[in-house]
Amino acid sequence: MNSEKPGVDRRGFLKRAGLVSAAAAGAPLAATAPADALDLNFDLDIDVDLLFGRDRYRWLVGDHHIHTQYSYDAMYTVDGIAVDARRHGADWAVITDHGHAAHEKSSVERTDAAIRAAQREHPDLLLWQGMEWNVPGAEHATLFFQAGANQAGKLREFERAFDWRLTGTEPGTPDNEALAVAAIRWLAAEERARRIHAPVVVVNHPLRNGRIAPHEIRALRDAAPGIVIGMEGAPGAQADGFPKPLGSGGGARGGYGNSPGSNSWPGFPASAYRTYGGFDWSTATVGGLWDSLLAEGKPWWITSNSDSHYNRGDTHVRPGVPDGYYDEHGAYPDPIDTGVPQTLPPYADFAPAEFSRTVVGVSRRSHEGVLEGLRAGRVWVVHGGLAQELEFGAYSGWSSATMGGRLRVRRGSDVTVVVSAKLAARPNGGGTIPRLARLDLVSGPVTGPAADRDAQTAPGTRVVRSFEPRWAPGRRVAFRHTFRNVREPFFVRTRGTDGKKHVAGGIEPSADVVGQSNPFEDLWLYGNPIFVDVR
Repeated sequence: MNSEKPGVDRRGFLKRAGLVSAAAAGAPLAATAPADALDLNFDLDIDVDLLFGRDRYRWLVGDHHIHTQYSYDAMYTVDGIAVDARRHGADWAVITDHGHAAHEKSSVERTDAAIRAAQREHPDLLLWQGMEWNVPGAEHATLFFQAGANQAGKLREFERAFDWRLTGTEPGTPDNEALAVAAIRWLAAEERARRIHAPVVVVNHPLRNGRIAPHEIRALRDAAPGIVIGMEGAPGAQADGFPKPLGSGGGARGGYGNSPGSNSWPGFPASAYRTYGGFDWSTATVGGLWDSLLAEGKPWWITSNSDSHYNRGDTHVRPGVPDGYYDEHGAYPDPIDTGVPQTLPPYADFAPAEFSRTVVGVSRRSHEGVLEGLRAGRVWVVHGGLAQELEFGAYSGWSSATMGGRLRVRRGSDVTVVVSAKLAARPNGGGTIPRLARLDLVSGPVTGPAADRDAQTAPGTRVVRSFEPRWAPGRRVAFRHTFRNVREPFFVRTRGTDGKKHVAGGIEPSADVVGQSNPFEDLWLYGNPIFVDVR
């Protein structure tokens, strides 16, 4: 945003940002780092509140990928999901049961009724009915929107016309890929006609099976800008990699223990089928697929989620039912509480917001506010409570931007980026208070539309600065980096780590080992990018 506030009292804006009180108490804002640690000598030219959006946005924790008894492979009631989500601090949640013939026939209205009942019981939780869309020619994506009383009807209409389980369009053929693009254009037309509001599509676990090619991602993104907003930077099912005796010793974080199949795009390397610190290869690789999409200068945001089906440590189990029960009823009976924690469920998920969190900056606490924040890219994701808060902003003169934003500057200007985090203060589900060991700043050039629609590299993207804060529970730490005399457009993003696992001799995340990956022993966070446009 732009602001004109000449003569701003420096102590006033520092006080509002919380910096004066920290210094007055004798606690510097950050550990010493060459010229980059923020303290009272940090001569900001812009109000810190504005830089980080503190006076504009509330940051709400949520999860957009959750299954219930209305999925063929899950068990929870909608109300049970709502209880768990609130218990773990979620402010919003999306029920995304699988597209399926039995779901379309028997489950859509029942899910809608259950969500409306749960919303009345839990008014402090924003709930949606969405779906996990079987994308023609690809694998899965989250879809949700607002449609008021017509929510169930519009979801059914979409499912019937565009889900590959119902249309027989699973293989990765040009015709099936075209149907997926037509589905996005249908959503755009419905939005223009005001029959739905702010549809959001997120590509789920993109490289788990390698079934969505880079050109498919670009086609979906470009079909209706602002609807297909991005991908799960980290998949759900993070508990699936626990070693024995904490888990099966045979699973992989996110279910990423696979090899190419008949519908996989052949251009992905074998390394793409694993997670790295729990994150998808496309996200975790500096200069990789995510950065190649950002290098086009177009929005492509990342999220995280639980993908809850059967949550590790829960005492509930699904009742035994005869074969074909789901196909006949479109749902399973309510789960039974055994009182015994389950450590080896069919899928080892976490509950919503228990481990994976998607944090969205909203201008109003409402369903519409969350949708708008997601579409704008005001989003950061975190695992295992590695940090309580992440703030990320860039400024030049009196212009500033935060995550998902664009900063427009004149050629030759200086651009300063500030990263701030509030450190963890309480134990996570692994039983310890996680320690943020390092924050990184990643930047790459914006070079325009890719000539090769299957491009998956972004040359010139690199870690430009790393910062190692002095740790203390609940402390706020920060650093800055200035890009001098900028001549060409670029993007900048941030990430953080507990520092426990890296590639040998480096700072990049290492591949998670199938069956030997306790998620609490390798924690990361990522913030969505800021684009710097140069004119």
